[in-house]
Amino acid sequence: MFTRRKFLRSSAGVGLGVGLGSMLPGYATGSMGLNAFARDVPVDLAIGHASARIAGIDTTVTGINGTVPGPLLRFVEGQEAIFRVTNNLQEDTSIHWHGLLLPFQMDGVPGVSFPGITPGETFEYRFPIRQTGTYWYHSHSGLQEQSGVYGPIVIDPAGREPQPYDREFVIVLGDWTFADPHHILNTLRKNPAYFNFQRRTIGDLIRDSSRDGLGRTLRERLAWGRMRMDATDVADVTGATYHYLMNGMAPSDNWTGIFRPGERVRLRFINAGAGTFFDVRIPGLPMTVVQADGQDVQPVTVDEFRIAIAETYDVIVEPKEDRPYAVFAESMDRSGYAMGTLAPKVAMQAPVPERRSRPIRGMGDMGMDMQGMDMGGMDMDAMDHSAHMPPGDLAPAGSIPSTVSHGPDTHGPSNAAVPMEIRSRLHEPGLGLGEDGRRVLVYTDLKGLNPVEDRREPGRELELHITGNMERYMWSFDGKAFSQVDGPIQFRHGERLRLTLVNDTMMEHPIHLHGMWMVLENGTGDQLPRKHTLNVKPAERLSVLITADAPGRWAFHCHILYHMEMGMFRVVEVTTSDSSEVE
Repeated sequence: MFTRRKFLRSSAGVGLGVGLGSMLPGYATGSMGLNAFARDVPVDLAIGHASARIAGIDTTVTGINGTVPGPLLRFVEGQEAIFRVTNNLQEDTSIHWHGLLLPFQMDGVPGVSFPGITPGETFEYRFPIRQTGTYWYHSHSGLQEQSGVYGPIVIDPAGREPQPYDREFVIVLGDWTFADPHHILNTLRKNPAYFNFQRRTIGDLIRDSSRDGLGRTLRERLAWGRMRMDATDVADVTGATYHYLMNGMAPSDNWTGIFRPGERVRLRFINAGAGTFFDVRIPGLPMTVVQADGQDVQPVTVDEFRIAIAETYDVIVEPKEDRPYAVFAESMDRSGYAMGTLAPKVAMQAPVPERRSRPIRGMGDMGMDMQGMDMGGMDMDAMDHSAHMPPGDLAPAGSIPSTVSHGPDTHGPSNAAVPMEIRSRLHEPGLGLGEDGRRVLVYTDLKGLNPVEDRREPGRELELHITGNMERYMWSFDGKAFSQVDGPIQFRHGERLRLTLVNDTMMEHPIHLHGMWMVLENGTGDQLPRKHTLNVKPAERLSVLITADAPGRWAFHCHILYHMEMGMFRVVEVTTSDSSEVE
């Protein structure tokens, strides 16, 4: 077990200066203990341009202390974190501590919680560490996150770990592009399908017509046309321009974590991608999920899990054979993958697992009324799972909810269309998963290790719709981009409220709330899990409980970087009786 004593011993005398100027920090090469620091030591982080070699190509990155990903920041619960962040760029920058509970002035969102860090300035972040688990940090300025400004955080408990392990590795997943992120955004605004090289062809039309009939096939194509969407539109930016990285390494670099057969190995997965959902599996090696978004959960063993952008999952594996295992993170649209190896010896490499074909969206993603449509030979069970929905998310606890009709509000021209019906999809594995016999993690599997602390019934309810127009590349909440809203969403300090999210779009959105937990109502009674980021599927309706215990102004947004930049962003303000507390 990696105890606090071992941590302090391994980190003693090891500063963040170790490895500066190299292309990768120590943890990224499989060496734990490097780039960690001991109690109450101020940490210097410099954001600037650096030379690096990614996927065999020399390039310039915007990194932290000269590396992408940035250094591992490791704490013990109860420490005070002190960071001196220096801006060596020619533009403003920032650091947001994703998932950490802290004073809002330290949250690092320019224009919301502080002004930002101007060129040449050093800003000191200082806050107590009030939690444990796996988290990460990244720039919240413009599109800098896409250029490499991100890194991992690990917080060890002051006492014992609930799940013992013999060794551990941090695995930061990322999507790198050699193109200017601003050029990518401008391209998406002009032609949102530009990076999708997997669109359906005349050959697909002929094949589908022979299977389902020409009439049904044409009706399905026309339905997608009316929605202004493509059934293969799974990711805005794809492997056509992205290189998928594991700890800054391309698959050919073969990141390797060394183990001894029979050990319990903890893998701390962080999705630091700007636009990519990953499906993670280790063929031949079951994974026991023990933590989600830094929060301990009751162990659940799976063969595969989808990690949305900005989520973290900790798993424990027990490799017993003296052979290499592939750590395989396939992009959701199947246009590429990140990959590394768990091996008993250095220089071993596992073969690339079998690749899967790109998934096709179905009528369920469009929110079509299944009962009122003649879908012919289509697989209804694969699209409509309402008979198996969990209790507590669309109806009072203990009842079995049914699908519900979308309300009359279409949210204006910023929303291309609204689904005819919306429903819970927490129990569904997600697009392209669950059809090959593998056990896939779903949100209804997540049960908090400890009971929910705040068991009050919500005093009020809010509903927020995730809206967009893919054809125009417009993204918003309730049909309004951030620049169009009148003011913050108001929470009252200390209140317990229910927030219901409804996805009116035909894409998945990872929604992140700063400063407070979202307790997911997934039908697990008193064991509801806490999340800082939630993957909301197309045509899905889900609810979370929030205790507004953090006065101040907090960001609330989609974590697809380009969606946030285009307006899928709001500010939540937790107000007290003394308004000066949030100034």
